[in-house]
Amino acid sequence: MALDQGTTSSRCILFDEKGQIVSMAQREFTQIYPNPGWVEHDPMEIWSSQCSVAVEAIAQKGLTPDQIAAIGITNQRETTIVWDRETGKPIYNAIVWQCRRTADMIDEMIDAGLSDYVKETTGLIPDAYFSASKIAWILDNVEGARDRAKRGELAFGTVDTWLIWNLTGGASHKTDYTNASRTMLFDIHKLQWDRKILDYFDIPESMLPEVTSSSSDFGETLEMIFGRKMPITGVAGDQQAALFGQCGFEKGDVKNTYGTGCFLLMNTGKEAVASEHGLLTTIGASIDGEVDYVLEGSVFIGGAVVQWLRDGLKMVESASETQKIAEEAGDTQGVYLVPSFAGMGAPYWNMDARGTIVGITRGFEKRHFVRAALESIAYQVNDVIKAMQDDVGVRLRLLRVDGGASANEFLMQFEADILGTSVLRPKCIETTALGAAYLAGLRVGYWKDLQEIKDNWQLDTTFIPRMDRSEAHKLIRGWDKAVRCAISWAGDEE
Repeated sequence: MALDQGTTSSRCILFDEKGQIVSMAQREFTQIYPNPGWVEHDPMEIWSSQCSVAVEAIAQKGLTPDQIAAIGITNQRETTIVWDRETGKPIYNAIVWQCRRTADMIDEMIDAGLSDYVKETTGLIPDAYFSASKIAWILDNVEGARDRAKRGELAFGTVDTWLIWNLTGGASHKTDYTNASRTMLFDIHKLQWDRKILDYFDIPESMLPEVTSSSSDFGETLEMIFGRKMPITGVAGDQQAALFGQCGFEKGDVKNTYGTGCFLLMNTGKEAVASEHGLLTTIGASIDGEVDYVLEGSVFIGGAVVQWLRDGLKMVESASETQKIAEEAGDTQGVYLVPSFAGMGAPYWNMDARGTIVGITRGFEKRHFVRAALESIAYQVNDVIKAMQDDVGVRLRLLRVDGGASANEFLMQFEADILGTSVLRPKCIETTALGAAYLAGLRVGYWKDLQEIKDNWQLDTTFIPRMDRSEAHKLIRGWDKAVRCAISWAGDEE
C-alpha cells in the first residue's frame, strides 16, 4: 500500500509484485488562499482524506487488510505542520511549500550573511519554499506557541511525519532523510539537525522528529484504522520516491516528474555535488542506512498551470482536453506565458517574480493561450536541464518522465523537441507511489532486491525530437526574453 499525499489530492495505490496497480482511490482536498501568495491546507482534512482513500482502495477489489504486506508513504515536501503533542491537534493550518509569506524572513537571513552556510550545510538555497521559516512563522504568529514549543509541548512534522503520527496514534514521531533534507534545518553531510540554523530561527530541537533511512521501521498503524496493525516501512518525499520508482539507483540517472510543480532529479551517488547554477543538493531515497545524493531542480508551477486553466480561468473542463486544443492551435501566435505565480524556482530563485504573458496580438485566442500554458512547462524543464548539464559537465542522453502531466502527448513531444533529447515514459507513470511501495516492500521482503524491482520497469512510449534545432533555439530565445520580463516586473519601482 502506497499512501501518496500530494499537494492537491490524497491517493492510495495498491501494487502487486510486478509493480502493477491493483487498486487506486483518490480524493482532492481544499486549497486555502488567505492572502495573495499564501497557500494553506487543513491538516485534519489531509489526514481524513488520506485515511478514507486507503480504506476505499482496499475495499474496491474486495481485498482484506491481511493481504497488505506493508505501507509506504510519499508526500508533498516542505509543507509544514505544528501540532499539540497531547491532543494531536494542529495549532495552525499546514503552510504549503508554495506559500511565500515568509519571503521577508528569508531576506533577513540572507542579510545576516547565512546564505553560504545554509548552502554548504543543507545543500539548499535560502528560500521561503522550505520548512524552516514556516515553522518560525507559526511560532511567532500563534499566541503562546513559542513558549509551548520551548516547554516541549509542540511537535513539528512534514506531511509524512503528520501521517505517521496519526496512523500510529502518536506512538511514532519520525521522518526519513529525504524529507528532513528539505526543511533547511538538516545537515546533509553529518545526517543530523543543524544547531546553528535552529538557533537562528529559535526552533527548539525537541519539536523535530527522529530521522532514519527511507526503507526502515516507522511504526505500526492502530488496529482500529484498518482492522489490524500494519507496518509502515517506507517513507520518501515525493520527488525522491519518483526517482526510486523510476529505478534511478545509479549515478547519473535522471527523471522529471510533471506534477503540481516539475521536479528534475539526478542521482550523483555518494558525492554531494554543490551546484553553481541554482540547483539544490539533497538526499535520495535510502536503504540500509546508506545515502545517495541527488541534484534537484524545482519548477514551482508545472501541472498547476493546467489546473489554473481549468479551475481559475474556466478555459477547459478537464486537463486531458488541453492536448487536443494545443495540437489544433498549431502554435502560440508568438505568445509566451511565464507561470511564476509563486515566484520562480530553479535556476532563477526569484521569490518576487509573478506570472507574465507577453506577445499578445489581435489574432491570439483561447487555444493559443492553452498551448502557451503547456509549452511553459517544457521551457521551465529545459532551463533546469541546462543548469544540471552545466553543473555535471555531461549532456543528458535521455530523460525518464512520470507524473500526471506526462500523459499529455503534446507536452511530451514538445519537451523532446525543445530538449533535443529522447523522452522515455514508462507504462506506470505513478512512479511516486510506486517508489514508496518499493521502499516499504524491500524492508519486509516483499521484493528481495533492487534487481527484482528493475525487472519490473516497462517502457510505454519514447518521444524522439522532431523539430529542427534552429527552430527550437529560436523558441527558447523567445522564452528567455519572456522570463526577463517576468523578473523585471518583480524589480523595485523607481
